[in-house]
Amino acid sequence: MTDFTTLNLRPELIQSVTELGYTQLTDIQAATLPVVLVGEDVLAQAKTGSGKTAAFGLGILQGLDEKRTYTHALVLCPTRELADQVAEQLRLLARRMDNVKITTLCGGIPMNGQIATLRHPPHIIVGTPGRVMDHMLNHRVKLHNLKQFVLDEADRMLDMGFYDELEVIFKHLPKVRQTLMFSATYPDTIAQISDVVQKTPKRIETQSLHSETKIQQIAYKVSDEHRQQAVAAIITHYQAKAAIVFCHTKIQTFELTEYLQQKDISAVALNGDLEQRERTQVLTRFAHKSALVLVATDVAARGLDIDAVDLVINYTVSEEPDVYVHRIGRTGRADAEGLAVTLVSDAEMANLREIEAHAQVVLKPKGIESVRFHANRIIQPEYVTLSIDGGKRQKLRPGDILGSLTKEAGIDGDDIGKINVTNQVSFIAVKLRSVKRAMAQFREGKIKGKKFRARRC
Repeated sequence: MTDFTTLNLRPELIQSVTELGYTQLTDIQAATLPVVLVGEDVLAQAKTGSGKTAAFGLGILQGLDEKRTYTHALVLCPTRELADQVAEQLRLLARRMDNVKITTLCGGIPMNGQIATLRHPPHIIVGTPGRVMDHMLNHRVKLHNLKQFVLDEADRMLDMGFYDELEVIFKHLPKVRQTLMFSATYPDTIAQISDVVQKTPKRIETQSLHSETKIQQIAYKVSDEHRQQAVAAIITHYQAKAAIVFCHTKIQTFELTEYLQQKDISAVALNGDLEQRERTQVLTRFAHKSALVLVATDVAARGLDIDAVDLVINYTVSEEPDVYVHRIGRTGRADAEGLAVTLVSDAEMANLREIEAHAQVVLKPKGIESVRFHANRIIQPEYVTLSIDGGKRQKLRPGDILGSLTKEAGIDGDDIGKINVTNQVSFIAVKLRSVKRAMAQFREGKIKGKKFRARRC
């Protein structure tokens, strides 16, 4: 089975997937959807970017009764960013269904708005374990009629220390339900959780390790004092338009980002010390291509759904082979080609050998001397990210912002990139040549009859 029409989905869902340009099932969708649609539990292992959101999303929506106002499904994600992305994907899949209410419940945003929306139970809740548990313990989330429970990126949730919260949530789930677990890796703890929350699940694995034909994997021998210079050289040598550098510590992310910025490389840091507002801004700039290099710790980057990354650099060698597999899975997504480069010192060679055995790849380190820094080959961002102090609460939609810039300011539509509207803030990617006109429009014009302050991120 490779075609969505072979699945006997309801007509509204077939129409939605057609409009979204989904023609062929991905491997994980072809393997899991027939099982999900007949109501069986699933324990699936699949690499990041394999299409698993649609795999469980279509299963949830297929049996959903829009006229019944209770929570049919709960989807747990490790991070707010992934929860937002999953919820948005579900909304797109449900676009041809009538009045499907999908709510996100995540930390880092005020409780009051969530409390208000829960007074009318949503059909689907997508959230992070801590915030969902808080609402559940205060009886604002009622799951006695729950039909489906989904753990997305289950291994990342455990790595981030959510086990206690998950235990509390498990105790509040109805005994009769369908439970779907998706995980990029399969540590022993995943099997233990499956034993607790699932009933004879169908175990499905679709290429958990990455094909060498899709992701080229290279290692370079370095000394610790030359790691920063090596990263700058690799970025300019391969001329990546989007790169993620994985560091082991927070201080490494700050120091490396500062070094790259001094070299005129557009880099931003992502780690656990950032406040939610700063984190959102950093990730938005990277997604908007107004920052081309994301320097991140593993914990900060887990659960993110970032598309079109050309290059992944391992600043140090991970002590856990599964972490290596998860890192390099950020490139080569959706069958695109990618490059993964690992910097390795003499002291890290044993860890590299473990990765080779686990990932079934040969990583014979080359001399970093063959890669030189080229100042004249630095790629600069095409876009600048602007933020305006208005969002969903002010009834703003992407179309309102786009119309203001193209129709009223006369900016060519090709100069406007991604537009993200959050509850209180909206982000707009604008090509450099049109930034002044866009700022003038926000300063002097109005959107839906209102003035909004704008600034460069």
